[in-house]
Amino acid sequence: MNHIAAQSYRAPVDTVAALLDRVRGLQPLIREHAAQGEQDRRVTQPVIDALEEAGAFRLAMPRRYGGFEGKMRDMLDMSTIVGEADGGTAWVVTLTNVCAWLVGLYPQKAQDDVFGANPQARVSGVLGPTSTARRVEGGLRVSGKWFYNSGSWHADWGVLGIPVVNDAGETIDQGLALIPRSELSFEDTWFVAGMRSSGSNCLVAEDVFVPDHRILSVPSAIGGDYPTEHKGNESTYRGAFVPILSLVLVGPQLGLGRAALEYVTSRAAKKPISYTFLTSQAESTGFQLQLCEAAMMIDSACLHAYRAAADIDDAAAAGTYPDLKTRARVRADVGLVAEKITRAIDILLFAHGAGSFADISPLQRIWRDSAVAARHAVVAPQVAYEVYGKALLDVKQQITPLI
Repeated sequence: MNHIAAQSYRAPVDTVAALLDRVRGLQPLIREHAAQGEQDRRVTQPVIDALEEAGAFRLAMPRRYGGFEGKMRDMLDMSTIVGEADGGTAWVVTLTNVCAWLVGLYPQKAQDDVFGANPQARVSGVLGPTSTARRVEGGLRVSGKWFYNSGSWHADWGVLGIPVVNDAGETIDQGLALIPRSELSFEDTWFVAGMRSSGSNCLVAEDVFVPDHRILSVPSAIGGDYPTEHKGNESTYRGAFVPILSLVLVGPQLGLGRAALEYVTSRAAKKPISYTFLTSQAESTGFQLQLCEAAMMIDSACLHAYRAAADIDDAAAAGTYPDLKTRARVRADVGLVAEKITRAIDILLFAHGAGSFADISPLQRIWRDSAVAARHAVVAPQVAYEVYGKALLDVKQQITPLI
């Protein structure tokens, strides 16, 4: 699709709110397929098809291609809704949407390559530059492997970390390369304890040509310098790079925490506490205290997540870029959300009892999915807290460029 055609392709009349309602209506289907998705180590095709038909993968796509151009808050809402039904499915929806957002940062020509040719295109990605590159006329030839590529089973494109080199082969930048899935091979490597249905396998490039217009500079992006020609009228693609890439990772956690709380609460009135005189958990003061503590932790996680989303969205709407302290605090917010949700789920498992770990109980999958997702390197609380602590003290030497 050329530039003129792309401009004439308008977004659906549906609002983001209507989209979220449609996806909420898919929760029973997602729950029904959750165990099968875990067994298959990928989201089942009926669920992918239903999410596609609902428009779930177009949340963060530019309106110019029929997307909803959703904000950071919208991405949290979507991830939470799907996460209430299944963690792995939420992870795929989340990562696919944030990769669609990444495409919106590229020049129009690259966006046309992806969404102009196919407005239903799904993109998966890995930021780490686990590859090699050599300079050729008009671009780079790239070889490499990108592990933990969530949603790779269902992707049409990959947005993948690469070193950017000059004619002498010297690395001069770090980039994100847009590569068609048809030019990448696939290794089935995702054998894990949790988040199994995320299908976070490995994509492989062997001497693949990437034109310059499909390479995004990561250091420039971290500073808010994006090559899209549409920043003036598309505030979604003015959002802060690292804060968005990190905050999306805890959206599924919010849904998992709420799902665990609802499950335990809904069964408390009829579930006795073994080896006591209590005929229901609900009449136990100890259980009530556990339930309250977990609920407050989940609420705290939501408050921090949505405060961070508001800071990102408000700055983008105003055309400003959050300062380093604010961006560092968002990293800390992300770590805190992971910490609060995993702790809340642990409390709920203690409260509910040993039955939590039965294969037929969704709690054991919620627990495993949350625990694995919380260990993502960009989520790690100990790194996030140090980043924010250094920023509060104006310590210049940071431990990561991802702020």
